[in-house]
Amino acid sequence: MSKNKVLQTKFKASFLLPKYWLTWLGVLVLFSISLLPYRLQFWLGRGIGRLLQKVGGSRQRVAQRNIEVCFPHLNEQERQQLIRKNFENTGIALLETGMGWWWPDWRVKRKFTLKGLEHITQAQQQGHGVLLLAFHNLSLELHCRGFGLHQKSVVFYRPHNNPLMEYFQFKGRGRSNKYMLGKRDVKGLISALHDKESCIYLPDQDYGRNRSVFIPFFNVPDAATTTGTMIFASQKNVKTLLVVPSRNDDTGQYLVEIKPVFDDIPSGDDIRDLTRINQEIEKAIAANPEQYMWLHRRFKTRPDADAEPFYKK
Repeated sequence: MSKNKVLQTKFKASFLLPKYWLTWLGVLVLFSISLLPYRLQFWLGRGIGRLLQKVGGSRQRVAQRNIEVCFPHLNEQERQQLIRKNFENTGIALLETGMGWWWPDWRVKRKFTLKGLEHITQAQQQGHGVLLLAFHNLSLELHCRGFGLHQKSVVFYRPHNNPLMEYFQFKGRGRSNKYMLGKRDVKGLISALHDKESCIYLPDQDYGRNRSVFIPFFNVPDAATTTGTMIFASQKNVKTLLVVPSRNDDTGQYLVEIKPVFDDIPSGDDIRDLTRINQEIEKAIAANPEQYMWLHRRFKTRPDADAEPFYKK
């Protein structure tokens, strides 16, 4: 089994130093809120999101720019409504982090439904490793926890820069999953796929110019798109599936659907395959656009490094 090369899983005495006291305070507040009834947390999260929008200057401009270029058919009122809902969902996501890290299993199961597990089971029974392509839905922390209760998987992710937050993040995300790999451990994820594990990988963000191609994403014709996806999808005996998370605001229920939409990947043409992947992710995001991480600077890397910045400061 692959071993994590990056993460610190043991508590350190240095975490008690004054430089971490604000982090401890934040963690304590988040943990305390996670004990409250769900609907109260949902209401509080929306309020936090509205406050974030008022003080979030540069991030609001990022969301505005993203939504303008990705949904040009929306009028100004519709765009502003989507931005407001997106910030509300961002606030809710903050509290969903606490739910994902600390809720007992029974409480998560009561809120969570998984559809399409048979596609993973069948692929593994046929001797395949399973590459699960997901995207940055704002409720991902809670979705990942719920998914792991049904299908323990290997998670490929970016460790937190704050060592104490990384300690809690690792513990929280690892509660129901098999193990986690830092984003640079490419060999580790390949090894996990060869071991016929199900592995979660998120290819939807801008990871910079290195190992990227510029292909369409929504209405941006030249979005930097990682080629790392094809390193994994092209491995022998690997089945690639799409993971689509969503939350129903009326019922407070969380759903993950596993969709077998990539049966013809790899085709031998990486550009074609990556374009297909972007298209399927677009469809999934467009179903619940307010729940996507539009505050990320998805289009910051331009084909021409000297071009005018995509986002204004």
